[in-house]
Amino acid sequence: MRMQHAFNHDWLYSPAQVDLTVPDDAFERVVLPHTNVVLPYHNFDDAEYQFISTYRKRFTLPEPLHGRRLILHFEGAQMATTLTCNGHTFPEYRGGFTPFEFDLTDHVHEHGENVLHLHLDSRERKDIPPFGFTVDYLVFGGIYREVTLRYLPVVHVRNAQVRPRGLLTDAPAVGVFAEVVNTTDAPAECELGGHVAGQPLSTQTITVAPHSSAFVTLDGDLRAGDLTLWSLDTPQRYDAAVTLHCGDLHDTFSARVGLREAVFKDDGFYLNGQRVQLRGLNRHQTFPFFGAAAPARLQRKDADILKYELGLNIVRTSHYPQSRHFLDRCDEIGLLVFEEIPGWQFIGDEDWKCLAIENVREMIERDWNHPSIVLWGVRINESWDDRAFYAETNRIARELDPTRQTGGVRFFLGSEFLEDVYTLNDFSNGILEPEHTPHLVTEYNGHMFPTKSWDNEERRVEHALRHATVQSLAHSNPRVTGAIGWCAFDYNTHYEFGAGDRICYHGVMDIFRLPKFAAAVYASQQAPAQRVVLQVASNWQLGDVKEGLIEPIYVFSNCDTVEAYVGDQLKGTFQPDAANWNLPHPPFVLKDLDALLAKPYGDLRVVGYLNGQPVAEQRIAADALPRKLHLIPDDDTLHADGIDMTRVVIKITDQYDSVLPYAVSVVQLSVEGEADLYGPTLFPLVGGQAAVYVRARQTPGPVTLRARVERLPEATATITLVG
Repeated sequence: MRMQHAFNHDWLYSPAQVDLTVPDDAFERVVLPHTNVVLPYHNFDDAEYQFISTYRKRFTLPEPLHGRRLILHFEGAQMATTLTCNGHTFPEYRGGFTPFEFDLTDHVHEHGENVLHLHLDSRERKDIPPFGFTVDYLVFGGIYREVTLRYLPVVHVRNAQVRPRGLLTDAPAVGVFAEVVNTTDAPAECELGGHVAGQPLSTQTITVAPHSSAFVTLDGDLRAGDLTLWSLDTPQRYDAAVTLHCGDLHDTFSARVGLREAVFKDDGFYLNGQRVQLRGLNRHQTFPFFGAAAPARLQRKDADILKYELGLNIVRTSHYPQSRHFLDRCDEIGLLVFEEIPGWQFIGDEDWKCLAIENVREMIERDWNHPSIVLWGVRINESWDDRAFYAETNRIARELDPTRQTGGVRFFLGSEFLEDVYTLNDFSNGILEPEHTPHLVTEYNGHMFPTKSWDNEERRVEHALRHATVQSLAHSNPRVTGAIGWCAFDYNTHYEFGAGDRICYHGVMDIFRLPKFAAAVYASQQAPAQRVVLQVASNWQLGDVKEGLIEPIYVFSNCDTVEAYVGDQLKGTFQPDAANWNLPHPPFVLKDLDALLAKPYGDLRVVGYLNGQPVAEQRIAADALPRKLHLIPDDDTLHADGIDMTRVVIKITDQYDSVLPYAVSVVQLSVEGEADLYGPTLFPLVGGQAAVYVRARQTPGPVTLRARVERLPEATATITLVG
């Protein structure tokens, strides 16, 4: 039977290309996921991670082979991998975003020690997508995703896709498309069956030729089951399995699936027959300090931020396939995904195109059972037309997955429409009238108005209003299925695109996933039953705006009404500005607060009401003095496995916990216990907030974090590491 073993511990690492003669004690012991170099969160050269490194691992088999195949499976490594096992060198694998594997069976010692020696080329090679020209993001380096050691029967189910049909009819059914692989020298006669959502599949007998594969579709009737369709609010998932019997040999391929119907039509996107206005942002998978090497908890946290903090219903994985942990969490919480192949504006030669076409295959075969994914991106982001190339990427996508539509992100109208959905990056500061439908806006704003957390208030407010404007226009045009903004989080980039510190400040949140005013535009569009949102887009300081004209003040909220107080005096009751914004929850515009430069004024208090009851409140101190230092871990418990990590947020606030963006101070950080800090111990806090990350070692126990800054009380936090 098949077995799988995690293979992430006890790797050796050298930041140089070395051979087997170099002793183990010249290496550093590391745990995967691993970045090839830890960097500052900004002000570094991408050349610092572009080198060839070496990984080594000594191991004995965790269990006997018993005639099975032994597969070493990598979920992702940047950017080209050459593996040697006990002296045998496999061909180089080129690619950094999709899984790859090596069959070790004929090269391992069943008894005794085995040695893996791996050279990882993390340079931006022009022969591997997305490279060939300058790219507006960094990929970083290292074996940045998990590795597993897999035991597979010599005849096994390589992969299977669950394809529901007729879910909205009286005869819901399912077909399971499976590939069976025979690695033996003789034909294999196999009987296949299985189940989906507790309902049996049909059985079929097939013969698979030696050293080849065969495909089969098993059908199932779902009418007998009590089905809940996967949706944004009820993301129900079910177990699915394909079983194989071949003489005395048995195998089972399992997956978690969601049953739903998702389709883009000319008048919108429909999920289970209901029209859904798509509201989303783009996400890069990279993090400060350790690049792309984020473990499961941080990947899942990003999905939670997008769904629950920002109130989105869709995310685009710009511009490459992303972690399975991120996608799993999108499945679990009901967050739609538009996933695309690696690339950015550049199309290479025929060999390059062949790799990109293979990326389409690898992406779809890895992710075709994720109910959250509703669209495959099969065009290089913002590239020029290439009929033969894109005809082939679309053909392969439709052949592999007839249940989903394709999109291809372009940046100009008039681009040849070969896909099913016309996906356009629209930087017009509005919505261009669609030439084709279905029409989905896949980027807007972004580089048109980069905004830092510590920019002047007027820019931060304008940044928010631009996002609100495009969403309002998307809601107003029935030919537009929705809009996905650029972007969720600030990110590191090449010097050609970033600010002076090589960060693209395009996000509605900063690189630490902490909100700017624009984040509240999105958060406030969710239903109050999901989360009540009230954010004042002001720091309530006359000197932060020109001529001291602090009004109007925008409030982003999903409340029915808000009241504004200056000091103890009620200055007005306000309604959403529905006349100027076509949004589920338009902004509030506060005027006539009597807060003029020549008059002393008190603290600002804004109270939000639902159905006549107060449900939210924000206060901002008029004196704007730093009163509190906050140290807030996202999680108070981590696994003591050497892998688990959490974010720790640092904030300087006024007495009401409102962040002070101009309270620039140096924070001194320390960690006591079996954990490592990713981030500086002396952190210049710019923008009033930032974050570091804590990674557990492999010994259970308490970890204490301390933060100190001049003139404020010390802040502490405790994280418990559990075995």
